[in-house]
Amino acid sequence: MATGTLHIDLEAIAANWRALDAMSGATCETGACVKADGYGLGLTQVARRLSEAGCRAYFTASAAEGLDLRRALGPEPRIHVFYGHMAGDTATIGNAGLVPMLSSIAQLTRHLESLPRHPFGIQLDTGMNRLGLKMAEWAAVAEITLAAGPVLVMSHLSDAEDPDCTRNAAQLARFHEMTDGIDVPRSLAATGGTLLGPDYHFDMTRPGIGLYGGLPFARAEPVVALDLPVIACFDVEAGESVGYNAAWTAPAPTRIATVAGGYGDGLLRALQPGLEVMAGPVPCPVVGRVSMDTLTIDIGHLDADPDRLTLLDAHRGVDGLAGAAGTIGYEMLTALGARYERKYRGLRPIG
Repeated sequence: MATGTLHIDLEAIAANWRALDAMSGATCETGACVKADGYGLGLTQVARRLSEAGCRAYFTASAAEGLDLRRALGPEPRIHVFYGHMAGDTATIGNAGLVPMLSSIAQLTRHLESLPRHPFGIQLDTGMNRLGLKMAEWAAVAEITLAAGPVLVMSHLSDAEDPDCTRNAAQLARFHEMTDGIDVPRSLAATGGTLLGPDYHFDMTRPGIGLYGGLPFARAEPVVALDLPVIACFDVEAGESVGYNAAWTAPAPTRIATVAGGYGDGLLRALQPGLEVMAGPVPCPVVGRVSMDTLTIDIGHLDADPDRLTLLDAHRGVDGLAGAAGTIGYEMLTALGARYERKYRGLRPIG
């Protein structure tokens, strides 16, 4: 099969959720962030396994994602939408029973006028300056908002992956200042905030990247592996170049393998230099530029031509690969393309 194979371990995702749930404590609910197609790994498959593990609250980016999740999970779970109540989303929010996390006075007005008895949540800006009502805005509308009965009030930490960053404590203090005394469940922590400890947990945590094996949850079980099939192997002489723009020139005679996988499959062009793939336990350097559909690998030190080479495994996860591209594990995960054959461990039959 001339395509890469992306191995996705749903059992590991469930185990990571349970581990983060245990950190959150008995009085704090643990939700799950499954936006961007379950961080690129398949919304339906991921969410169904998390539901079996006990998750009852989910977070998507858009109402369209929320609708897909509702179709996958049925009527029971609570599905929160980070984009809030966008213009044009009223019917979807109402029909799918979604909980828009309102982030502006305009959204609050839209929701209370168009779906006055429908559940909603509120986002507050405690210093990230991305989404949420600011202190003065919240003071102006808190009374009417609380009278309408929000089901959740949340904010988001900007630096939770760095436990020593002083902005974490500053945002925590601001969240207390804005919400202490209200009779509404509160949420501040995603994965990083969960790891910061009980002071950040409030009534609900909502981990995302940690479920999928990414930092800052260093103890997470690995979730993804990626094998790439070899298309062709050939010899090059010293002084011959490989790939676009002659970016690599062979210093000595060697053998090259061309494998199926490139930036069209989420393997970012910035992954060079220094990227290695594995032939079993043996590392093999990528040479030449990453192309849209192919990588070229120096296999001159191997005893035989391989059939497949491994780019992601339990020893080098998405954050290791991301480091080679100067980016973060979130981007690597969500960039993995649709052309891979996907094999799931722990996939349950529907029905």
